Amino acid sequence: MAPAAAPITLPTMSTTTPMKAYRAALLRFATDGSRRALYDADGLLVTGPDAAGRQRIVAAGDWQSLASDYADLPVEHLPGRILAPGFVDMHIHCPQTDVIGSPAEGLLPWLENYTFPHESRFVDPDYGADIASVFVDELLRNGVTTALAFSTSHPGSADALFAEAQRRGMRLITGKVLQDRHSPDGVRDETEQSLIDSEALIRRWHGVDRLGYAITPRFAPTSTDAQLRGAGELAARHPDVWIQSHVAENKGEVAWVRELFPEARSYLSVYEGYGLMRERAVYAHCIHFDDTDRVLMRDTGTVAAVSPTSNLFLGSGFFDYEGADRIGFRYGLASDVGGGTSFSPFHTMLAAYYVGREGQTKPGLTLSPQNLWWQHTAGGAAALGLDGVVGNLQPGCEADFVVVDPAATPLLARKTRAAENLDELLFALIVLGDDRAIVRSVISQGN
Repeated sequence: MAPAAAPITLPTMSTTTPMKAYRAALLRFATDGSRRALYDADGLLVTGPDAAGRQRIVAAGDWQSLASDYADLPVEHLPGRILAPGFVDMHIHCPQTDVIGSPAEGLLPWLENYTFPHESRFVDPDYGADIASVFVDELLRNGVTTALAFSTSHPGSADALFAEAQRRGMRLITGKVLQDRHSPDGVRDETEQSLIDSEALIRRWHGVDRLGYAITPRFAPTSTDAQLRGAGELAARHPDVWIQSHVAENKGEVAWVRELFPEARSYLSVYEGYGLMRERAVYAHCIHFDDTDRVLMRDTGTVAAVSPTSNLFLGSGFFDYEGADRIGFRYGLASDVGGGTSFSPFHTMLAAYYVGREGQTKPGLTLSPQNLWWQHTAGGAAALGLDGVVGNLQPGCEADFVVVDPAATPLLARKTRAAENLDELLFALIVLGDDRAIVRSVISQGN
């Protein structure tokens, strides 16, 4: 039985929002860097409001150990359910919500035939607002409570997504895409104006409620030298914002970058040359790397968003977990919708398991169920610089969590009832779970 966390008193507690308590099985993660899950079959989760009225975790642990400390507090009892940290999606495209499931020969044809034509529709603010609402619905329906998302090159698409996330009280990071070359009319932006628009969006949204801004070059081939240089200068002026882009996803893309940037040692080093690698810089995919690239990731504090369903769908390749851990750079899981094939973290974790088994320098790596859940919760939060803020149910964290039903389908119920340990329980959910297993997503702000 995992040890109970000691109850704490949060500073400057609100007197207008009540404390809350939930009794159910409880899943959280150790804070010692071990990636180890802690599980209480009969647990208690207590939340309390901070000065802004946002619920934070006050106590989490075994019911028997904690119940007497909160005997006067009404408890919502959820028998047969599991309370788990809300999932963290490190890379997803809001405007590609309707692109998901589009057939293509590979990354570049998929962009040309589906993604760019669809994203051009976001010039219409009403269309952007409609998709933003559907997108956030899908995230929360699937248990994703924190996301780092792409908008489009239209400033209004970022405004719409920020406004929708703010309305829901969600922790979300996004940014206007920068792409001033090798892009069709309708999505190609203008260099100077794109940087002016990005800075205006930073000033309007970054740090407001639970929102954050990400400087967002789509990928190196679709930005000129001037735009990439301007993005680096913008990042230097705003060191607390995020940076997000794509790197080394597809061999054809890598060859294209080599032609466009012949002086660069590698695709990744293109971004280094423009000041776009640092803490809070997140690059999706990171597949076609060598150890020099991995060392550069580690030494700059840059992190990878591992996107297994899109990599498998587009035939791009496999993220090298062994290489990342051997060199020591950080990563977390991402759906990468719409190249990714599902909003569901269960599907993403299962695809990551396949990648671990088949796609390593040393084949046959087995990613444990606890490790997979860690990658999509506490590990993803830490990679985003949000360790101790989201992705876990430890005291002080914001109270974003999901209520999971391990008997959501008949087959899942049979399998989870037969589980003899935590790994068997978590792996059954990974293999057989989907959105039906998410009873509800609880957001710390406004719940």
